[in-house]
Amino acid sequence: MDFDSDGVRLHYEVHGPESGAPIVLVHGFASHYRLNWVGTRWQETLTGAGFRVIGLDCRGHGDSDKPHDPRAYETPVMAADVERLLDHLGIESAHYLGFSMGARIGIQCVLDFPSRLRRAVLGGVGVKGALAQAQSIARALRGGVPENPVAKTFYEFAKARPHNDLEALAVCIEALSPPFDLALLKAVKTPILLVVGGNDELVSGAEDLVEMMPTAKLVIVPGRDHLGTVPASEFKAAALAFLEGG
Repeated sequence: MDFDSDGVRLHYEVHGPESGAPIVLVHGFASHYRLNWVGTRWQETLTGAGFRVIGLDCRGHGDSDKPHDPRAYETPVMAADVERLLDHLGIESAHYLGFSMGARIGIQCVLDFPSRLRRAVLGGVGVKGALAQAQSIARALRGGVPENPVAKTFYEFAKARPHNDLEALAVCIEALSPPFDLALLKAVKTPILLVVGGNDELVSGAEDLVEMMPTAKLVIVPGRDHLGTVPASEFKAAALAFLEGG
C-alpha cells in the first residue's frame, strides 16, 4: 500500500490483528521494511504477541519514492513521514520500533510529536554512529573507493540490494548527518528502550545517550555486532517486555 507524504509516495504494510496495539517499524539505512523486519522474524514476533504492525519503507528506500533533493531527507522531514502515516491510517497514537537510521528518526519523532508515540524501542543507536562517516559513505555510494571499513560495509550492503538507488542513498545520508541537539533530549518524556549490540562496531556512546534522556533505559545484547543485533532473541524479548509494560 502507498500514501502521499507531502508529495512523496511512500510504501507501507499493515499486519496483525486489527484490534492490536499499533506499532510503527522503521528500518535502517539502505534497507527496507521486509529486509529489516520480516526475514529477521520481528513481524512474526510482534503480530504473534497481538500487536498491529505498521511497516514503513522510508523515502529513498524500498518501494517508496527516491528523490535526489537533499531537503527531502532532513531528519525532521523523515520523522514527519511517520506522523503522516499515522494520520493516513487514522491512528491517534502508536508504539515505535526503529533500528539505526530508524532509531535516529525515532528520536526526532519523540521530540517533534511526543503525544503520538506511546513507547519507543530504538536499536543500534548512540551518541555517535555511522552518520559520523556520512561523507565517506556518500562518496563510496557515488563510485569512489571506500575510504574506511564503515564506508566499504555500507557500499557493499547498498549495492547488493536491487531496490536501492545509490545517489538517493548518498543524498539521504548526507542530509541525515547533523548531530543530535543534546539539550533537547533532556526534555523527552516518552518511555524509551535503547538496545545495542555488545560488539557493535558502528555505534558508540549508547550509555551517554541514555543518560541524557530521563525516561530511557539501556539493554546491551552480548556478542552481537551492528547488523547481528537485529535478529537477536534478546532484543526481541527486551522489546516485548518493555512494550507490554504500558
